[in-house]
Amino acid sequence: MSDNSAQLKLPSQETLELPIQEGSLGPNVIDVRALAAKGIFTYDPGFVSTASCESKITFIDGEKGTLLHQGYPIEQLAKHSDYLETCYLLYYGELPNAVQKSRFEQTIKNHTMVHEQMLLFFNGFRRDAHPMAIMCGVVGALSSFYHDSLDITNEQHRETAAFRLIAKMPTLAAMCYKYSIGQAFMYPQNHLSYAENFLHMMFGIPAEANKPVNSVLAKAMDRIFILHADHEQNASTSTVRLAGSSGANPFACIAAGIAALWGPAHGGANEAVLNMLNEMGNVSKVDTFIKRAKDKNDPFRLMGFGHRVYKNYDPRATVMRESCYEVLQELGYENDPIFKLALKLEQIAREDEYFVERKLYPNVDFYSGIILKALGIPTSMFTVIFALSRTVGWISHWREMLSGSYRIGRPRQLYTGPVQRDYKPIEQR
Repeated sequence: MSDNSAQLKLPSQETLELPIQEGSLGPNVIDVRALAAKGIFTYDPGFVSTASCESKITFIDGEKGTLLHQGYPIEQLAKHSDYLETCYLLYYGELPNAVQKSRFEQTIKNHTMVHEQMLLFFNGFRRDAHPMAIMCGVVGALSSFYHDSLDITNEQHRETAAFRLIAKMPTLAAMCYKYSIGQAFMYPQNHLSYAENFLHMMFGIPAEANKPVNSVLAKAMDRIFILHADHEQNASTSTVRLAGSSGANPFACIAAGIAALWGPAHGGANEAVLNMLNEMGNVSKVDTFIKRAKDKNDPFRLMGFGHRVYKNYDPRATVMRESCYEVLQELGYENDPIFKLALKLEQIAREDEYFVERKLYPNVDFYSGIILKALGIPTSMFTVIFALSRTVGWISHWREMLSGSYRIGRPRQLYTGPVQRDYKPIEQR
């Protein structure tokens, strides 16, 4: 806590002393909790200037292009770590030693199966249902199977729920895909890594159950998981915290996060990149669309360039770009029309003065969308994979909130509706 404070002069001429709190990194925060007692609230649509909680998990500096998980730069984690080790870091606050890592990985593998009755849930959905609609339903339904981990006041219950969610999300995500194409569900194989297992369940078939998973593709998938694991207090993470503040069970909270992530302004960015590339068609039309992107009167926008948070280069994009090139080379897709178009757009954005001056660099969604398409994953599954990756971030924030002091979320409003009026019988209206 800083000795500094801000002074606010109220209409009544009273002056309030509002404490200024200092974090370990980032801007200071003015504590406005005293305002409610004076009958005054702050007005901040979208909460873009409001810190809703205190957290130790993730720090972002958009101006400098910095993303830290428990103090570790995302670039280092993506290069040297793997997804499950990053999960351990986000949840427990420290990187594991060899024994802790091995024990954690084994625990997750012990929870990869879902209850056989869960398979019946899928039959209730149409085959053409959006995978995110299915994910919202089946993840929320997990609470009906695991009554032994629903006491949110019990740390062991919270931990068990976290293990189950991290472990079962790839299984459920792959089941969503298999159901949509009419193929048999593939059971998880616990001798495989987290990313390998997911690709096995996505693309394996019973007739070729032991077909090996390509290591280059598995590495790229693991990086996608790491780079989407957490991103501070965004819309879906805040939704999980808000739902959790009511005492809701962890499975319901994660289902709420999935619903928030479903929105195209949040989790659908990499899907929008592919839709844009398909609209362009091929390299011959690049100049036309670039000209449209520069025209402020044209509604067309380049998707996957720039970022609301990062005013510099998205630190995740550098790593994802490397994986993108590795995957395209491994699969021999360098000359595919759509991928050639994407790489041409990348070149223009990195060299054209218009984009450089405005720092509209390719972001993580631009490259992840290309990678997922190259892997053969349909665009309808992109946000499901995002939800799979982000589950550890959501459950870590949920656990952090419940482990400290918190209050049920209750945002206020600026009411602009009618003043009080008397009811009139219908014949008098």
